[in-house]
Amino acid sequence: MSQRRVAVIQAGTSLFDTPRTLDRMEAHCEAAAAQGVGLAVFPEAYVGGYPKGLSFGAVLGSRFPEGREDYLRYWKSAIDVPGKETARIGSFAAKMKAHLVVGVIERDGATLYCTALFFGPDGALLGKHRKLMPTGTERLVWGQGDGSTIPVFETDIGRIGAAICWENYMPDLRQSMYARGINLWCAPTVDERDIWQASMRHIAYEGRTFVLSACQYMTRADAPENYTCHQGNNPETVLIRGGSVIVNPLGEIIAGPIYDREAIITADIDLDDVIRGKYDLDVSGHYARPDIFSLKVNNVCQNPVSFTDVEHDTSVSSSGKIE
Repeated sequence: MSQRRVAVIQAGTSLFDTPRTLDRMEAHCEAAAAQGVGLAVFPEAYVGGYPKGLSFGAVLGSRFPEGREDYLRYWKSAIDVPGKETARIGSFAAKMKAHLVVGVIERDGATLYCTALFFGPDGALLGKHRKLMPTGTERLVWGQGDGSTIPVFETDIGRIGAAICWENYMPDLRQSMYARGINLWCAPTVDERDIWQASMRHIAYEGRTFVLSACQYMTRADAPENYTCHQGNNPETVLIRGGSVIVNPLGEIIAGPIYDREAIITADIDLDDVIRGKYDLDVSGHYARPDIFSLKVNNVCQNPVSFTDVEHDTSVSSSGKIE
């Protein structure tokens, strides 16, 4: 069957409280399962949090002690991949009997990564994608992913991949994913601006792919009291206003966007629309000009230190699968 029901989950993190965030995630998954979805996409940094408005005690050329405390608190709320939190998230997917994509803050040693995790309907962790280019101040607290985690997974619901927030503005990344035949483009984000909708429509139209963009809806009340953000302390202040959306391969919005509340946004899609769309535009096929343009993708894991003994040699395959 080419027809499927998919969902984007517009929800906020309980900032710096990962167990509570997972409780909230479980409730959202149960609600999505009741609607019969085969794929659910959660926003960027949903587990571990997106601490919007924090300065992390930094100015150009200097870092201050309070920023180190903020980073420690952020590191403690991040998760190991794989780990006990991923096992619990996998159980959500298994109960849903659906594929699940979720943005997390991944802890690897002392470094944090903004990561998208992929789970199968049996609860298995299929792999991950680390954000290649953190934007602006994000670079202060997140490391950069490499080419070893840019997967597109062949599944019974379609070919699933993800680009996180402003990675979607990287033309080479988009082209590499089009070349892998992606047809379910997941875009976890915290970008709430109106222009984001234009970007999602453009990618869907350019790649002739379904685009599922999940954005957080988070208020100041979702953060702890000791959270010195520039937006102030009014618990009703909206920190991230949402805008989650689902777009078809002709760039038409088929669900959303919704703002200013949590929501489960669903759409019934027909994957055959991908082929119908590529009839006149296949940017990695008949509309490409390889005699003029070429793109080389380095998908080798870039470990800063390599050990020859098996005990210390942990790597990620070019498919994004953890080995």
